[in-house]
Amino acid sequence: MHYQVRHKTRFRYAYPVSFARCNLRLQPAEWAGQMLEDYRLDLSSAARVTGTRPIGYIGHVTRMVMEKPTRELVIESRFRVRVDRPTPTPLPGDPSIADIAAMARGTTDMSVESPVNYLYPSPSIPLSRAITAWCLEDLDAGRGIVEAGLALATRIHDGFTYDGSATTVDTSPVEAFEKRHGVCQDFAQIMIAGLRGAGLPAAYVSGYLRTLPPPGKPRLVGADATHAWVVIWCGPQRGWIGFDPTNACTVGSDHIVMAMGRDYADVAPIDGVFTGQEGQKIDVSVDVEPLD
Repeated sequence: MHYQVRHKTRFRYAYPVSFARCNLRLQPAEWAGQMLEDYRLDLSSAARVTGTRPIGYIGHVTRMVMEKPTRELVIESRFRVRVDRPTPTPLPGDPSIADIAAMARGTTDMSVESPVNYLYPSPSIPLSRAITAWCLEDLDAGRGIVEAGLALATRIHDGFTYDGSATTVDTSPVEAFEKRHGVCQDFAQIMIAGLRGAGLPAAYVSGYLRTLPPPGKPRLVGADATHAWVVIWCGPQRGWIGFDPTNACTVGSDHIVMAMGRDYADVAPIDGVFTGQEGQKIDVSVDVEPLD
């Protein structure tokens, strides 16, 4: 698949803001099966870029500063990317849950893709006995890792209700688990909490998902949104494989990887601080346009 992606964020402040500093994670990461062809970042005239570097995990962060008083800030990224990633399926020779847990604990790899970075609780994804116990029903020690990951993603999809009003960006996995309602961020973080509770390396991925309109209806420009899913380290041969609990599937060419980290805080598209009085409104528009 060949995509043109546009992500536009508009901040409107009730009173003039004198200073702001933001981290922008809007440039796609280098990831197997996808190739970035073009990338452009446009900012309001009051803002400027101060540098771009890799994040501590997989991805890029651009530092932005705004030093001129303003009541509006617009951040817009555009890029073209080609995604050629086969949809993973379980194979007879896949390592078992027990194999993966043992290999991850014994690794000496300290790179950003090392499974040891994603074995332990993180600030936004603490361990939970209730979540771990619920997830363990799909994580039998002798079961193949890919089969088990897909089964758990499917069980979350079937057992939880997608509800954009049920949670916020700060809702904990435990709270979303108790409600059995939430959005892609909640489902991904619940799955990660359960996998880590079982001793398995699991990471949070932020990105985009190709969406299809209802039959006979045109695509709605700007109606798409950022998406979140889980990647599990499935051994040295299969590597990191994506699982989407929101859609009960493995991750293929419909998904565009932006960044991978321990949890949402590591990979949020935009975060930062501003100096001024309270009162702001944020409008986000995302369009993922297939070009093929």
